Amino acid sequence: MTIIDLAVFGAAQNRSYKRLADFTDTIGNRVSGSHNLEMAIKYMYNAIAQDGLYVHLEPVKIPHWVRGKESAEMILPRAKGLAILGLGSSVGTPPEGIEAEVLVVESFEELKRRASEAVGRIVVFNQPFVSYGETVAYRAYGASEAAKLGAVATLIRSITPYSINSPHTGWQDYQDGVKRIPTACITVEDAELMWRMAQRGQSIVVRLTMGAKTLPDADSFNTVVEITGWQHPEQVVLLSGHLDSWDVGQGAMDDGGGAMISWEALSLIKDLGLRPRRTLRTVLWTAEEQGGIGAQQYYNLHKVNMSNFDLVMESDLGTFTPVGLQFTGSDAARKVMEEVVKLLAPINTTKLETNGEGTDISPWMQAGVPGASLHVADSRYFWFHHTEGDTMTVQDPQDMNLCSALWAVVAYVVADLEDMLPR
Repeated sequence: MTIIDLAVFGAAQNRSYKRLADFTDTIGNRVSGSHNLEMAIKYMYNAIAQDGLYVHLEPVKIPHWVRGKESAEMILPRAKGLAILGLGSSVGTPPEGIEAEVLVVESFEELKRRASEAVGRIVVFNQPFVSYGETVAYRAYGASEAAKLGAVATLIRSITPYSINSPHTGWQDYQDGVKRIPTACITVEDAELMWRMAQRGQSIVVRLTMGAKTLPDADSFNTVVEITGWQHPEQVVLLSGHLDSWDVGQGAMDDGGGAMISWEALSLIKDLGLRPRRTLRTVLWTAEEQGGIGAQQYYNLHKVNMSNFDLVMESDLGTFTPVGLQFTGSDAARKVMEEVVKLLAPINTTKLETNGEGTDISPWMQAGVPGASLHVADSRYFWFHHTEGDTMTVQDPQDMNLCSALWAVVAYVVADLEDMLPR
């Protein structure tokens, strides 16, 4: 029986979906530093061990930011509640909150042009969504850019192409030497509302209250699962997803699905009694959302064995219908990978694309190790990303079967080739 048959039509059908539902329904969301994340790691360790795979934990230190109670309301030109989500690493407001007039801008350029108007104001960014990669700069750097000009807080239009009044959280980065001001995301609808009001010349006043705080770094673990290679056990094909999530929704899509298919891939290979020449290693990263914190420590610990890392893989853009594999590597390695993906013809995902991506595998790829990521029909991904809407409802069992099959085939075949991928 083939890997694809087992995953898509056989006894393992819908298994990764069921495992994801059991996990996310039991644990819920699991933000870096939280008790929930600790519980999630224990849960996965036990579940994987029960599955009969070798699993161990590698300790790391991770950030511990706590949201606390938060709220915002527009006071002028009319009273209206604003749906917000504070951004990771943000400071809180004083207990009584911050009440100030609002300056609405659509870009960093407009902010600089209107610098004198930012003093003492809450800056609202109403930047259009171009792409996640481009537009996320407003979430990441908006607070410090506004603080440089004397703003007292920032409210940032959520980084999404689609909204039903849903705020999207995420990490933000304070710049050294710049005053730290509270920052939160607001909905697309409220950002546009305030922009229209400002265009009419109306004075806008908002009150923002945030109980956010940063606690000392917490202890955590990367979860590591292995099937040892029979010929070159020291050589590794690494598959991965991250186990942490934001503190909203269930973290089913980001990145419960990626974590589950990375476990499922090894389950499928074990169930078929297969053992490749090289070691297959699944890593479930901790604290990805804070900037790949668990993965960076893993890299620092294991980069001494860099020459033995054959291929690093990450799934962190959803587990919807797979369309192909994104790959970064030498031309010679790409030729090999083009042959590998031909084996995915039964599930119609034979496309080898450019630019393998993933926060957690990027240190390896930057150092020259070939990298691959799962490309899925992800147009809906950013609708639910980092919101209360990231739940099991967005997941589909058949899609997850296909993703698991692709993931397992690529990992197994590369791990069982005569030679390592040429650098």
